[in-house]
Amino acid sequence: MEWREWQGHHQEPFQEYWQDPKKLKDFITGPYDYFVTSISCPYYKDKKPQIPKYNDFIQEAKKYFEVKILVIARDRNILKLQQQRVRGKHTTVEFINELKNIDDVHFISHEALYLYQGKYLESLAKQLDFLIAHNHTTLLDDFLKKDANIKYVKAVDKGDFDDQTTKASLIDS
Repeated sequence: MEWREWQGHHQEPFQEYWQDPKKLKDFITGPYDYFVTSISCPYYKDKKPQIPKYNDFIQEAKKYFEVKILVIARDRNILKLQQQRVRGKHTTVEFINELKNIDDVHFISHEALYLYQGKYLESLAKQLDFLIAHNHTTLLDDFLKKDANIKYVKAVDKGDFDDQTTKASLIDS
């Protein structure tokens, strides 16, 4: 399977199936053993927000596949800024309401991926018992060059907490 950059939901290969999960019975797997789909909440169709039918999709997918549900966690402040920038409002609460009805969820971290890279992916592969190309350094290095958080991070002036932690780090124990 070829590597693909991020793509909008209108191009996501499974989008027709999460809109109509019953169509999964016609999905042709070809030579592949693993598939990944990414369903934002809300996702937009015809410029209108849609709340995915997560449980319908999950239950239908379980008829044909072993299903692992992963939620990509982001820094809450960065997530809020991103959603306000691209959606015009903070929408995390909509997903949190949907998440209450989804069982057996694994949380993975966007920030941990950028910080620990291949070691983080190796750890995830073991925890999830799921094949992840954690040692494909060229692909990983290329992906990690584009840090989606950098536009939200700005240096700030030192504050009281910084002074306290600097002082504490200089104390001989």
